[in-house]
Amino acid sequence: MTFGFLSHLDLNLWLFRLPIMQELVRLGHSVYAICPTGEKSDDFKHHGIRHISYEIERSSLNPLKELQAIRNIYNALKPLNLDILHTFTAKPNIYGTIAGKLANVPRIINLVEGLGSFYLENDLKSRSVRTVIEFLYAQIFKLSDTVMFVNHDDPAYLISKKIIDPAKVFILKGVGIDTTAWIPLPKEDEWIRVTMIGRALKHKGVQEFIDAAAILGEKYPDVSFQFVGSPDEGNRFSVTENFMRAQPSIHYLGQQNNIRHILSQSTIFVLPSYREGLPRTSMEAASMGLPIVTTDVVGCRETVDEGLTGFLVPPQNAQALAEKIEKLILNPSLRGKMGNAGREKAIREFDIGTIIAKHLEVYGLRNVR
Repeated sequence: MTFGFLSHLDLNLWLFRLPIMQELVRLGHSVYAICPTGEKSDDFKHHGIRHISYEIERSSLNPLKELQAIRNIYNALKPLNLDILHTFTAKPNIYGTIAGKLANVPRIINLVEGLGSFYLENDLKSRSVRTVIEFLYAQIFKLSDTVMFVNHDDPAYLISKKIIDPAKVFILKGVGIDTTAWIPLPKEDEWIRVTMIGRALKHKGVQEFIDAAAILGEKYPDVSFQFVGSPDEGNRFSVTENFMRAQPSIHYLGQQNNIRHILSQSTIFVLPSYREGLPRTSMEAASMGLPIVTTDVVGCRETVDEGLTGFLVPPQNAQALAEKIEKLILNPSLRGKMGNAGREKAIREFDIGTIIAKHLEVYGLRNVR
């Protein structure tokens, strides 16, 4: 069979889709990475995957440019004679499905990793964008054969709005992580480190983490609160680098490439986000045996079994966040118990082998190893 993986960014396919693409190649199928040319485009060939380029403006809302993007995708797809087209992220889901139908691709599969930040605010712009997104998805989901989701709440919402046929919904737990690589490691010192990893955005709960650290910092001077990640320039909900560096209650580490080492030296992982698809950092933290304190919201709640692998707290509530972090600070045995249970959950639900098997199930293939 011939598979096409369509995204608007080569890194999206390289970082999150490569294992399933490699497995398809291993099983003897032809695989195309269909995405604009980027820093990883040439690397696909080393894995038996052919890169096909097309042009798209990621942030454009110009109707003429959007029609041209659909035409570009169609021109990329048509000569490939695909059996299955798998699309990722909003624009490729919408434009790729249209182009795939025009190119007579027999099966089209979409992956929706979250409904996005426009579902977090209720201003006029957010409401308008939601209306457009839901209208487009309602049309597109009629054309695609299967729609994958990474949590239960997003499809439930779309079903309630009659935007998608429940029979087309397939749920899997994220893009998968290698739990043999994300393993608990010995601590190099006795510091208690409370770590948050994410983009420095309002909706990630940055302020709540800062406030919780301020509440606890004076009581527990031997506890370190660290934030890993950078602002997202151009995002209207981003905070600034200067703001992050000016916070006395946290250690701002900025963007880092050694996330595995940072988590290995952490004691508690925190993600007070307002909404997620399925946060990869929480899955990685669980796999490394860390107890997690996160919010009881879409996506985040899928990564924690309340009271077993961590705690769920209300969003936008720094006091509740601080109380649960404090409970873990004061109870090493509870940290260990939750961390072990989180590791078991990660292996059971988030391991890349499980996610690959789910993909092959959707594709109608048997996983032969």
